[in-house]
Amino acid sequence: MKKIIYLLSIFFSMNTLLHAMTDEEKGYAINREVERRDTGFGDSIHDALMILRNTQGDESKREFTYKTLEMTGDGDKELGVFHRPADVKGTAILTYAHGLKPDDQWLYLPELKRVKRISTVNKSGPFMGSEFAYEDIASWELEKYKYKYLRDEVVDGNDCFVIENIPAYEHSGYVRQVEWIDKTIYQPRRIDFYDRKNTLLKTLTFSDYNQYLGQYWRAGKLEMINHQNGKSTLLLRTNYRFRLGLTETDFMESSLKNVQ
Repeated sequence: MKKIIYLLSIFFSMNTLLHAMTDEEKGYAINREVERRDTGFGDSIHDALMILRNTQGDESKREFTYKTLEMTGDGDKELGVFHRPADVKGTAILTYAHGLKPDDQWLYLPELKRVKRISTVNKSGPFMGSEFAYEDIASWELEKYKYKYLRDEVVDGNDCFVIENIPAYEHSGYVRQVEWIDKTIYQPRRIDFYDRKNTLLKTLTFSDYNQYLGQYWRAGKLEMINHQNGKSTLLLRTNYRFRLGLTETDFMESSLKNVQ
């Protein structure tokens, strides 16, 4: 009962504060709450299956594992390593996310035995032939955007805040994003991406959420649909493990050639 009363007091206090704010302040406050609720997980690993679909409906699949290290005072460090099929086995992507400073990203290509640094001005390029861009796979950081609350709206039965996110960092492939944030779990349910001509480019949906460690929500299913080329990418995430004792040495550029 005490826990229920505590949660209700948090909910009503948040609502009272939001009603007194401008739309920009409200958008920022909602996203600051998203960040607060996801702070403290430490590190994690999950398995992933990426399914790429072309305009004819043909599919190709890729399996990989993804490690995340939560950082204090900076963005997260993330490492994805591909295992199947054979032509991408051993390929690895390493990302150091930042706030306004450009993210650092490196791609290891085993066939060439070469580590390639992803150019700061090429973050809008496709990641591994998918409909996800390099900037889409870097962890979200609060400082990366300017926010504006637009409205409340129900999406697939989930009551959401609708927020406009304007990239505050340079060289984004998007002029803006419109995001639906679930009011209950403070996680995204949908993001619409608008290209540099302010035309709807892609929609990313999040579903099959599970809660871990009694606090942290992770979506098991993400689907990116490209409205301009008719292609889509489905990302299925499973087998989440947390607090495994990962350190910065597990995310070194110099060790990319040796990851499996």
